[in-house]
Amino acid sequence: MKVSNSEKSPQKAVVLLSGGLDSATAAAQASQDGYEVIGLSVRYGQRHVRELRAAKAIAEHLGIRAHFVVDVNLDQWGGSSLTDLNSPVPSGGVEPDVIPSTYVPGRNTVFIALALSLAESQQAAAIYLGINAVDYSGYPDCRPEYLAAYQSLAALSSKAGIEGRTPLLVAPLIHDSKQDIVCRALALGVPIAETWSCYQGESEPCGTCDSCRIRDKALIEAGRPDLATAFGQRNIN
Repeated sequence: MKVSNSEKSPQKAVVLLSGGLDSATAAAQASQDGYEVIGLSVRYGQRHVRELRAAKAIAEHLGIRAHFVVDVNLDQWGGSSLTDLNSPVPSGGVEPDVIPSTYVPGRNTVFIALALSLAESQQAAAIYLGINAVDYSGYPDCRPEYLAAYQSLAALSSKAGIEGRTPLLVAPLIHDSKQDIVCRALALGVPIAETWSCYQGESEPCGTCDSCRIRDKALIEAGRPDLATAFGQRNIN
């Protein structure tokens, strides 16, 4: 008996799920786009390992049944204020043309490689990433040209690529502002209160690091100050 298109299983997509607002929105977008989502989170020695608890909560909320958490200890050699507890997390705001100390050397390159491995093993058609315009103003591995180069590498470096089944790297938020992302998250039903963006490794968001400040400003401008930290509700600059 011929199986109709409506009875076919949906294609799979791996989503790099950090636990933050951007990756949660990318995961919700992948689901909205019709994919069966596979979550991939990484414990890489980040001081804000609290984000992995958020990733688990988001996966449960979005109905992601397969959620992998892997260990890659990038903190062994440091090089970032996110992996070196002796290096202060910046709180002065994003500076144009300056790569912030929160840049983790090679992080996205390593993470996408892991996602490609998982995608090929699970025969996934796509990999969704939460990188966006705010990030690539400072992070070199969040730029469109970086993704385009990695897409070419993915086609050359795998059995899937040789057979013409290279997973597509999808960055649905790449041209969105943070406010745009908040609005998209709200429209997609993302549990924003469950997400974690703070760079500090505390039990509650600090409200003062650059990541908290960017998030809070976007939430307030999108009309949802109730989801911002107490600091963010007082100060959006």
